[in-house]
Amino acid sequence: MRVVFMGTPDIAATCLEKILADGFDVVGVYTQPDRPKNRGMKLTASPVKVLAQAHDIPVFQPENFREDADVENLRALQPDVVAVVAYGRILPQRVLDIPAGGCINIHASLLPEYRGSAPYQWAVLDGRQETGVTAMYLVREMDAGDMIDQVRTPIGPEETAGELLDRLALLGADLLSKTLHAIEAGTVTATPQDPSKVTYAPMLDKSMSPIDFAKPAAKIHDQVRGLHPWPVATAELAGRRFKIHACVVAEGSGAPGTILGLTKTGLLVACGEGAIEIRRLQADGGKPMAATDYFRGHPLEG
Repeated sequence: MRVVFMGTPDIAATCLEKILADGFDVVGVYTQPDRPKNRGMKLTASPVKVLAQAHDIPVFQPENFREDADVENLRALQPDVVAVVAYGRILPQRVLDIPAGGCINIHASLLPEYRGSAPYQWAVLDGRQETGVTAMYLVREMDAGDMIDQVRTPIGPEETAGELLDRLALLGADLLSKTLHAIEAGTVTATPQDPSKVTYAPMLDKSMSPIDFAKPAAKIHDQVRGLHPWPVATAELAGRRFKIHACVVAEGSGAPGTILGLTKTGLLVACGEGAIEIRRLQADGGKPMAATDYFRGHPLEG
């Protein structure tokens, strides 16, 4: 079975590595064009491109599939199936129609919940205790295709979105391999999504970062976890602005935003309900560090 793989970030590279290790014939890889990165703004290849080149697999990087030539390049690869993981591009119908076995996608949620670009982050932001990955067929409507299979996993009470993604990548890689085996064997089945259960996970942005201490401590804790590693929650503390990298729900009371004191393990701040203990933070222009270390060098006034 001839497979074309489409993906860009680390989670996609993990999935590509898995199907290569399992012996699938990946005849071409599509990934987003190289982008400027870091302070030097040097053009940098995606993790998927780096992996594909290491395996001598042809790499294609169209901006989109509006050009006929890009569509014909894909058709010339004669794929039996196209596997898509976090490619970052919407595929037009004329691309979806090319492989006889269809275009399949690994999505980092338990569809039909959390369709969209930030599914696992919103699961954490919403305080969910479980999520997973879904294998589905791609259709023109975003994340709306028939579901092939799902794998569930609990979300740890202190787990960040970034930590969760690392685990979902491994689960997604196994599920992709299992799905391709089923397609190859002709045993794949698919189930339509229940439209009454659809929810959406819109893209994150920095406007979500500021912490409102009037909210319950549990919601703020979920905000800090769900926005890590990007865009990262922020807070004004003792007249200074910080990125908040880690906190825990703690006991304490006071006017929301009041600093209740420095403990042996962090900075205690009152919330609308309860308090949070900030364990790890980053001052503007500084590096992430333990809150106790920062305030040892920058004592609180009073």
